[in-house]
Amino acid sequence: MYSGIFDLPWWGYIVVTLVLTHITIAAVTIYLHRHSAHHALDLHPLVSHFFRFWLWVTTGMTTREWTAVHRKHHARCETLDDPHSPQILGIGKVMWEGADLYKVEAKNRGTLERFGRGTPDDWMEQNVYTPHSVVGIAIMMIVDFVLFGFIGITIWAVQMMWIPFFAAGIINGVGHYFGYRKFEPNDPNDASRNIVPWGIIIGGEELHNNHHAFPSSAQLSNKWWEFDIGWMYIRIMEILGLAHVKKAMPKVVIDSAKSDWSACDIETLKTVLALRPLILAEFDRRMKKAVANFMVMRILRDNLEILWKLQDSREQLLAHLQRWCRDAMSSGNPQLLQFGQWLVGCRLKSL
Repeated sequence: MYSGIFDLPWWGYIVVTLVLTHITIAAVTIYLHRHSAHHALDLHPLVSHFFRFWLWVTTGMTTREWTAVHRKHHARCETLDDPHSPQILGIGKVMWEGADLYKVEAKNRGTLERFGRGTPDDWMEQNVYTPHSVVGIAIMMIVDFVLFGFIGITIWAVQMMWIPFFAAGIINGVGHYFGYRKFEPNDPNDASRNIVPWGIIIGGEELHNNHHAFPSSAQLSNKWWEFDIGWMYIRIMEILGLAHVKKAMPKVVIDSAKSDWSACDIETLKTVLALRPLILAEFDRRMKKAVANFMVMRILRDNLEILWKLQDSREQLLAHLQRWCRDAMSSGNPQLLQFGQWLVGCRLKSL
């Protein structure tokens, strides 16, 4: 029986399979997701095209289709128009039929035209990758067979199932159904969850709630104890000159000279408006330590949330924020006082 060019021990085939599927995961999260769909980073043309080619032979997916489907998911999150919402379709449907849901939406010309702009449209895309997706998958099967023999067909089969299960099923399904939430995304319908705080198996996509809170960030981890392996790869590529990060997870710095509500200025307003999920998460974190005046805190939180819903002028929004900080800092509650001082002094840290 043909055993291929490489005759490995049983564990060697497992390692090879994990390495090959991990490269595919890296291609999806770095190239398709963070680079193409959200423009959070730029990639060197050689890296970008390697990922395009690798996805062609390991998944048959095209950049335009994946990008368009994902952008529509963000734009129509948890509605009837969401291509794969477990809140609408049920967790079982998305978990086990996620790949089919993707294929159906990828054939929607309206979705491609509206959400697929800015994706590669060169000769290779028009003449090879898009019209001959099956050819790429067949090439991968032949290569696996030549290298590893008949067990290479098993390796190939695992490669073909990896993205449909982990990306289409786990991320789109579990990532919007089970897990923990750190942030309230700007879309009130959004039910995204962080599955675990260590994003390794799915390249960092496990931190799904973080991503939906800050979709334009190339970094999916937010706290020091969260690990995003995709972000680690991006930082390494950046050091090597193969990537350029355009936007990362927002960080705030505190201007200690600004501690009174009257010091709340336009810079404060810009920071607060840009960081709604982070501001509300910080409020909730600090208020967990409070033991009294729950109703006052609830009213103040609701009044703070109104800020992002108002259509007023910048001056009116600033006046609203100043009044909120004044009320919080004069409430007599130490947690509200400290949060108000933090809010007045915070500003967005540049990348």
